[in-house]
Amino acid sequence: MGNITDKIAGAANQAAGKAKEGVGKVTGSKELEAEGLAQEAKGKAERLSGNVTPMAERTVNDHTISIVAAILILTVIVQVILVKSWT
Repeated sequence: MGNITDKIAGAANQAAGKAKEGVGKVTGSKELEAEGLAQEAKGKAERLSGNVTPMAERTVNDHTISIVAAILILTVIVQVILVKSWT
């Protein structure tokens, strides 16, 4: 799922979980209350994963740029060494 989809699904699961938990409390149904708590926790996890995905993508992109820069610098250094050794 995309990060927006995760956030929307998470919010929906949190709301549904709160509702189930409330109905469970009112009716005295411990099972329904527990289902609500579980669904609410699932919703929170989905919302968090929607926030983590873009951060992970940025981190990978940052490392990729660093690696490419390091390769370019090493290439230049090797070329300079080769040119000096031939002259």
